[in-house]
Amino acid sequence: MTARWNGLSPFWQAQIGGWGLFAIADVLAQRVAYHSFTVAFARTGLIVLCLVTFSIGLRGIYASPLFARRVSIPGVALIGLLSALGGLITASMIVLVHEMLPWIVPPDRRGVEEFFVPFVHYFFALAGWSLAYFWLRAELAEQAQHRRRMRAEAEALRAELERLRLQLDPHFLFNALNGVAEEIPEHPTAALDMLRNLTAYLRHSLDGINHTVVTVEGEVAGLSAYLAVQKARFGDRLQARLDVAPDAGPRRIASFLLQPLVENAVKHGRREHGLDLRIAIAVSGDVLQAEVSNAGTLAPAGAARRPRAGIGVENVRRRLALHYPERHAFQLREEGERPEEKRVVATLELRGEPCGS
Repeated sequence: MTARWNGLSPFWQAQIGGWGLFAIADVLAQRVAYHSFTVAFARTGLIVLCLVTFSIGLRGIYASPLFARRVSIPGVALIGLLSALGGLITASMIVLVHEMLPWIVPPDRRGVEEFFVPFVHYFFALAGWSLAYFWLRAELAEQAQHRRRMRAEAEALRAELERLRLQLDPHFLFNALNGVAEEIPEHPTAALDMLRNLTAYLRHSLDGINHTVVTVEGEVAGLSAYLAVQKARFGDRLQARLDVAPDAGPRRIASFLLQPLVENAVKHGRREHGLDLRIAIAVSGDVLQAEVSNAGTLAPAGAARRPRAGIGVENVRRRLALHYPERHAFQLREEGERPEEKRVVATLELRGEPCGS
């Protein structure tokens, strides 16, 4: 029964529900007026049949190009005229049935009120139905427009994220393959390890290509595969520490959001005494916190001004705007006093669930 009801269009759901309530109220009113349920059911059955039939006809008229846009003054006049016509037909049917079946209405209840009162009453009933029809149509149109707008926004978001994703993958792949090429002549074993780790990373990347949002555990798996590639390249010159709070693992995060920051840390970090890289992910209430830090500075010593952010940082900023609109904080800063103690720290604060799927 529920499945049948849900299968009906909103018009017929409103039609059945509205006229059903009207019929109940009318039966009770007729019972009070004529002191007989038999008369009440007979009159109400006739009245509802007329009104439902006429309302179906009104729907066909209201769906015409005349009422395609907002209801105009001539349209309101036409609605009033059609409602009056419906009230006239219904009242005439009542009088006709009274003549054919005198037992429905006692002779002492005949007269002007036999026609005029039903005419006025059902004129307002049809006018109210007309207003409810236009309200329901406007509401459904607005909902449909909202659904179309949401689908368009979702498609635009997916297309933008895919563009950013395709921007990152070749960037990383070029750097990784370049590293393999550098290692092959003197360290073929390290190059082979890099290729194996690169294969694992790309497999992870391809597995999540249709998902713009993953768990922190999935994101960390991708970071671990990336760091394994770099560890095979740099050996003991790279010291990486990855700390993930237990309650952060199941949380959802935009996929490959942290990887550009880690790649920048590896690429630009200070390596005089080995590259020290630290990644920490934790949760504080509804906020997911991530920090990527490395030994080094934001600009080379003696530079007059800091260089513009590279492709990785700009990519992160754009994806944050798409996944966490007005619900994120991103900061890139230096810490430490002496040059040898300076570190570059990138911090992220992500509030709530990321947009995407």
